[in-house]
Amino acid sequence: MPARRRITFTIIWKLEPLKNTMHLGIPPTIVMSTIAVLGTMDTKGEEFTLVVDLIRSRGHQTLIIDVGTLSPPILRPDISREEVAAAGNLDFQEIIRTKDRGRCVSAMVEAAPHLLKQLVKDERIHGVISLGGGGGTSIATAAMRALPIGIPKVMVSTLASGNTAPYVGVKDIVMFPSIVDIAGINRISRKLMSQAAGAVCGMVETVIPEVDDRPLLAASQFGNTTECVDIARRVLEKEGYEVLVFHATGTGGRTMETLIESGQIDGILDITTTEWADQLVGGVLNAGASRLEAAAKSGTPAIVVPGCLDMVNFNAPDTIPKKFRGRLFYEHNPQITLMRTNSEECTELGRILSEKLNASTGPITLLIPTKAISVISAEGKVFHDPEADQALFDSLRNHLRKDIKIVELDCEINAPVFAEACASELLANLKKLAE
Repeated sequence: MPARRRITFTIIWKLEPLKNTMHLGIPPTIVMSTIAVLGTMDTKGEEFTLVVDLIRSRGHQTLIIDVGTLSPPILRPDISREEVAAAGNLDFQEIIRTKDRGRCVSAMVEAAPHLLKQLVKDERIHGVISLGGGGGTSIATAAMRALPIGIPKVMVSTLASGNTAPYVGVKDIVMFPSIVDIAGINRISRKLMSQAAGAVCGMVETVIPEVDDRPLLAASQFGNTTECVDIARRVLEKEGYEVLVFHATGTGGRTMETLIESGQIDGILDITTTEWADQLVGGVLNAGASRLEAAAKSGTPAIVVPGCLDMVNFNAPDTIPKKFRGRLFYEHNPQITLMRTNSEECTELGRILSEKLNASTGPITLLIPTKAISVISAEGKVFHDPEADQALFDSLRNHLRKDIKIVELDCEINAPVFAEACASELLANLKKLAE
């Protein structure tokens, strides 16, 4: 049996771009990064000191940012609370003169995002971590939400076990439950803070695979439109595009709109506009009143389909408002109950979609599958309602700008011919922009 060879790896810390040498069997060069440690250094100074020491022990630098407004900071910051306030064009002395904790927190919620956004732009930080209760979580996550997707963001919070949507928004913030209150160092908090510090270090150390340089498209999808999106996606991928698919659950639509606004998306395959039904009627999966506006304002080539506008999403049956008694419902699963939109609602949805599309400055096409806008609205299915569908289609035709192309196919939304038409029209619109 041959003798085993001893292989020695040297970890080199240097400020150079990451080099992926995994294909050679060698770990990638680890780069020393700067991690922002943001929080109230007066009330949580002891806890932040532990986190700073742990990050530095991994070979990374820290940039300590104080957003406290009560006592002098226990942990000396690199960026003071006065500087944070100034980044948001606020006067710190004026803030604390109110002696109102709520107003002080609100002021830092307003100012901190401006500071962190600039630090990332200037390449002074490569990740951020924070610890906090209610006030600290509000301030830190507001700042984190201002950062691009991909910048590591870790929030250790007493609020991480509840509804985190107001704190995370549509960004990649890791909410780390603190389990115990962030009040001193004990056997529980020490372990969890150490793991959180290790998490943010691991995130900045991670080698990202080479970026795909194909043009990037965004698509909206529901379970009821999956087959259509899959077929269209494969057509577009064969043409050299990469397609990001977003689940139209409110958060998915908002995230897609955010990426379009940022200029990262070259074209939109908006097959599933169902979030507008929830927005109009009061369902639980709405994406807000700005849904469909990003592509229109930016002139990004797009195709739009009234996909799944036959349904409004609610939670379990006992959560549905009493005013909807007598309506047609379908239990999608124990947690989600669907309600069929009626003719009046469909007429208004057609007007709203037309209004959004009429603002388009780039090439756009509306496609309508006249036999079914979802799996369950097809003939013989539970949500089949030709009258309501016709009200939607008529409203779209009547309100849409006359120069916007409408393609109507006598088929269901998941028919291959419809999916291929969606891909074909988007390719044509992309070509128009390039000409």
